[in-house]
Amino acid sequence: MGVQGLATFLDNHRKVYRDVRFGRSRLVIDGCNLNYLLYFESGLDQNHGGEYAAYESLIERFITALRTCEVDPYVVLDGGSDHTDKKLETVTQRAEQRIERAHRAAKDGGKENVLPIMTKWVFRQTLTRLKVPVAQCFGEADREIAALADKWQCPVLSNDSDFYIFNLSAGLLPISYFQWQDVNGNGSKSYIPCKRYYTSSFCIYFEIQCQLLPTFAALAGNDYVKLQKFIWSQFAPVASKPQSRLEGLLCWLKDFEEPEDALKAAVELMGGKSRKNKENMKKMLQSLSVGMEEYKLPRSSLMEFFIHGVIPLFLVELRVMQAWLPGDTLDVLLLHRLSLSTPVDHKDLPSVNLTSRPLRQVMYGLVLGKETRVAQRLQLNSLHEQANLNVCHNVVSTLRPAVSWPQAELSERLQVLLEALGVNEERLNALPPQLRLPVAVTCYWWNRARPRPDLKLLKSLLLGMNLRDTPQLSAAVQARCHQKPDVGVAHAFSQWQVCMKDSMHLNQLLGLPLPEPDVARFYQGTLVHQLVHMRRTGSRLKHVLKTDQASVQQYCDMLSAVRRLRPRQASEFSESEQAERRALNDQTNLQPFQLDYDEETETEVCSLARAQEELRLDDRLLLKTRYKTKERRNRCNKVELSRKEERRGTDLL
Repeated sequence: MGVQGLATFLDNHRKVYRDVRFGRSRLVIDGCNLNYLLYFESGLDQNHGGEYAAYESLIERFITALRTCEVDPYVVLDGGSDHTDKKLETVTQRAEQRIERAHRAAKDGGKENVLPIMTKWVFRQTLTRLKVPVAQCFGEADREIAALADKWQCPVLSNDSDFYIFNLSAGLLPISYFQWQDVNGNGSKSYIPCKRYYTSSFCIYFEIQCQLLPTFAALAGNDYVKLQKFIWSQFAPVASKPQSRLEGLLCWLKDFEEPEDALKAAVELMGGKSRKNKENMKKMLQSLSVGMEEYKLPRSSLMEFFIHGVIPLFLVELRVMQAWLPGDTLDVLLLHRLSLSTPVDHKDLPSVNLTSRPLRQVMYGLVLGKETRVAQRLQLNSLHEQANLNVCHNVVSTLRPAVSWPQAELSERLQVLLEALGVNEERLNALPPQLRLPVAVTCYWWNRARPRPDLKLLKSLLLGMNLRDTPQLSAAVQARCHQKPDVGVAHAFSQWQVCMKDSMHLNQLLGLPLPEPDVARFYQGTLVHQLVHMRRTGSRLKHVLKTDQASVQQYCDMLSAVRRLRPRQASEFSESEQAERRALNDQTNLQPFQLDYDEETETEVCSLARAQEELRLDDRLLLKTRYKTKERRNRCNKVELSRKEERRGTDLL
């Protein structure tokens, strides 16, 4: 939903807001809106695929600020798309706009507010870890959020302009004015400075009847109402500059008491008087009435869920409200349609979503059956993808109906997932549980991505998963943040992220046969882009790779696993890959690796070991330098003894 231009309009009329000190209250949060705004307003990099660890830290600080002020947050997320398709035209237009923005970001390197692919996963995982109550609605969450807040008589936190229309007893706290980073006071007197909005203040300020607010929203145009262009600004006061469309509409509404009268007058004003236009008048009235209905508050189904864990009967079997099924899966189930990811990418390149198409086809088969076709939108072109149940058909047939998926045997569910990814369970089990899905997905990506990622991309990706933050590393990454991403590198890593997202969807659908990975730990966009750049330009990695032994070992284990899991028959290797040679019992205290390595890998492992040795040497130098200083003071009168010891090589430094 959303009333076009209303939030911007109110920025110029701030007297409708009240300055408040917010604390010691429940707060119902529009989760999807907060997710977008937190990331975009943080200054985090958008064009290299996401800064997920930094975003996780930002979410933690936000929740800490709320709890410091004794605010109890309740986060509500959107589920699937509107099943009535009333706003399909708007959704399509926005998808087209996202593709254009993503293309401009890839081409020019500017910030175009393209949300990184896995941001929503990081948001949900972090809230769950922090024990913040989270609910997911069956469709759009706006009305459920408003109903819950009104029932609890607490405010809503959102920047969605529809909440300016809902008659909320405790009002709206716009995120733009919610200064959570500036907590004031101490202890029980801590508070967050912010502004609060009430519909009553709006109506008093603009001198209209409160019952006309939904009429105002419908006539102004929202996601459900599309009217012919009409110049409402002609009714704005002459003194107002610029003469606003919304201000003109509000001035016009001052003459009406009831919504029905205002609607009929508006339709006539738009040309509905003539006989020829009577049919159009009827359609416009119907459209406006539907738009106004969206602002009537339903009975809240969220209160019992948050307080007692009670899920509405129609959602029990699907387990939607617990966010067990993502919105994408709901769209497939209800609409036979799916909106695909739109990362920063050049629009002339093939869609990054093509790489993970086989994974989605398995999901369609599990949800809908093998004969179903699912419409998708790839690069503005509509196409159909056939559901695929050829993967482990006997097992899939046992997973019907939908409610039986999580209850099926773990071995059966795991078999479906691993065969979809094309990896061997026995070899995967050699890894710690939390690494199994990321490694399996990386193997799938390396085999299927086009153009095929080279070893530099693979190693940079895996190394980025394991490096710990250091001052040297941060400096190198910051240098990359302000540079335009390499189109080919961005395309390859976007393919990996889409594969990761679709694999996690499939894993959820099957009841988590593999542990869900911590997304914030497995991809740092600017870091992996910088590692690729350093490899390609011959930069020495050891200056930024001074890390701990466990991280070095885990990186090597993951690289070994990916290359062992690679299907031989599915690969056409480059000459450099074919030149790999077996061997590496290195002299660096690392465990021997049971895998072929190329020269670059051997050099890299040795560099990592040398960097680790340099850290230990730095410690020895510091200790021995202090020791030598003391010894020199003590031996200043024993010159001959010192010379003899030096000749014997006693001075190790």
